[in-house]
Amino acid sequence: MIDLRRLHVLRAVDHYGTVTAAARALHFTPSAASQQIRQLARELGVVLLEPQGRGVRLTPAARGLLAHADAIEARWEQAEHELRGGDDQPAGLLRLSGFAVAISNLLAPLAATLSARHPRLTVRIQEAEVPESFNLLFEGEVDLAIVEATPENPSRGDERFDQQPLMDDPFDLVVADKHPFAARDRVQLAECVTEDWVVPLPTCPCWPHVVAACSAAGFTPNVVHRAEEWNATAHLVAHGLGVALVPRLALIPPHLPVTRVACAGTPHRKLLTCTRNGARQRPAVAAALEELRANALTAVA
Repeated sequence: MIDLRRLHVLRAVDHYGTVTAAARALHFTPSAASQQIRQLARELGVVLLEPQGRGVRLTPAARGLLAHADAIEARWEQAEHELRGGDDQPAGLLRLSGFAVAISNLLAPLAATLSARHPRLTVRIQEAEVPESFNLLFEGEVDLAIVEATPENPSRGDERFDQQPLMDDPFDLVVADKHPFAARDRVQLAECVTEDWVVPLPTCPCWPHVVAACSAAGFTPNVVHRAEEWNATAHLVAHGLGVALVPRLALIPPHLPVTRVACAGTPHRKLLTCTRNGARQRPAVAAALEELRANALTAVA
């Protein structure tokens, strides 16, 4: 019989990319993690890891084994719900994660609503950027995450996760109140060709959206300032230091002298709900997803 603990170490190596990173996430030493995989390989009579440069890579046998392991994890999620007696009332602990904007607009109201409707349910929220949310789901530390769709995410076909569209979050052009565009109901992005720009850092998931939108409008933005937080971006714009594309869900301090202007040709970022595969039927998760879908309809109206 396969040792499921050792199988989980192999899954962690696949998820984190190296034995060292997997060991760190599982609170093992690298040597202990390697030993677990060697023992699993001996039990199965196959090679699971092979050298690649200074590191290792999974063999085809390991890849085949992981396909079954992901299916086992999904079935376990289903079995856990059934073994609890089929109680359809949300109860127990529900752990949520998301990036800051998702918490402010979606998860905080969700937690308040669920706590009021379901007294037996305890909701916990953890702020996490997109890669960390996937790690938390994989490690079993959270049950439901709101993530932004990015090219670096696991593929939508990844058997470990169930990723479903939640909403599109459009970008608005943000300008200082004294800017000529502030009096307009709508502008074309191509009209911003001569503007100075405040843009996200290249590490921000929104950076590719801004670059792609400007490129599609026929220009490269004249970047004069970069900021990680939307609050910092808004302050730079308020002082007349540039214009910016900001997602509609992003909160801007109401006292700042800036105006959001609808901008034709700007992109939408896609937000997803993500669970471990097989977890969506759990009553607490199902209740949270239903409420999120309802709130998403009005969140960017």
